[in-house]
Amino acid sequence: ISNYNRRFAEFGGYFAGTTFEDEVRSANGPITFYDSNSGKPLFVAPINRSVDEFIEESKYHGWPSFRDQEVVWDNVRVLRNSGETVSVDGTHLGHNIPDKRGNRYCINLVSVAGNPI
Repeated sequence: ISNYNRRFAEFGGYFAGTTFEDEVRSANGPITFYDSNSGKPLFVAPINRSVDEFIEESKYHGWPSFRDQEVVWDNVRVLRNSGETVSVDGTHLGHNIPDKRGNRYCINLVSVAGNPI
């Protein structure tokens, strides 16, 4: 798995075999996800939805799935022509795959598993 790979960094469902769900549930509130290369904050979730809703949406789509209000826009960009979502430091994060509720950022867990700077 590589988070500098522009095609994909991990297979759908990869996060289900990790401690992702346990860590999100045990946080007792929003959790910050950091760039695995730079340590900058990229996403804070869940915001304006329950932990159950965040986890269920992530399971349904196969990757941790974030919404606009959960993006730290100072550190994240979405490439206009492809929907590719990247950090300002160049880390491939995943893709914006909108649905009927709006923008949905399907993000590779390996890319947001960093520690804060």
